[in-house]
Amino acid sequence: MSIERPATCRVVPAVHGRREAVGDPPYQAELVKELRRAYGPGGLVELYGRFSTGDGFTDALMRKVIWQSAARRCGSGLQVGSGAGFKHPETFEIGDGVFIGAQAYVQGRYDGKCLIGDNVWIGPQAYLDARELVIEEFVGWGPGAKILGSSHTGIPADVPIIRTDLEIKPVYIGAWADIGTNATILPGVTIGKGALVGAGAVVVSDVAAFSVVAGVPAKFLRWRGDSDPSPAKR
Repeated sequence: MSIERPATCRVVPAVHGRREAVGDPPYQAELVKELRRAYGPGGLVELYGRFSTGDGFTDALMRKVIWQSAARRCGSGLQVGSGAGFKHPETFEIGDGVFIGAQAYVQGRYDGKCLIGDNVWIGPQAYLDARELVIEEFVGWGPGAKILGSSHTGIPADVPIIRTDLEIKPVYIGAWADIGTNATILPGVTIGKGALVGAGAVVVSDVAAFSVVAGVPAKFLRWRGDSDPSPAKR
């Protein structure tokens, strides 16, 4: 049996990034209000466990409305995949048209801040240490990619590192950026607008707007296309 080589690269229209904004039906907003009234923060987390892993209409709807009920603010058009989880959702502010993939996890902190802008796409199995996090609009977040927003100081040296204080540093992801599959963003890093981070990269320092970086640690490769404005004009 002969096996033909796959066809060459195809270019097809994006789906999520071009999706038209659609408001939620009126009954959904009423359900959000009723869930907040009836359950409260602790009850919402417990209720979420009943619907967190199903793939049917009811499970998907309940995941969405529970995120909307628990968050400080949440826009319309949210999609939450099977197995997606959260911690301290009361610190989340989520824009319109956000997609959160299956088994992704967003870990907030009780005194932290997590802002996710409009039309952000967060891939399956992503992990966001959202203790002090801003993701602007139209960001693509690859499957398995991670943000680490905190680390132990390791001081003093005569105690286990996990017993030393945590140092929380803000992470900022600019609009239009794209973070590749399994990339890792370390604490305190800013990713500039429209930057592209390659798959598997470990980003230890700030990334310039409209640049392309890759590697471990991530290094500058090029600017995004000859048609982009020059670095000086940016």
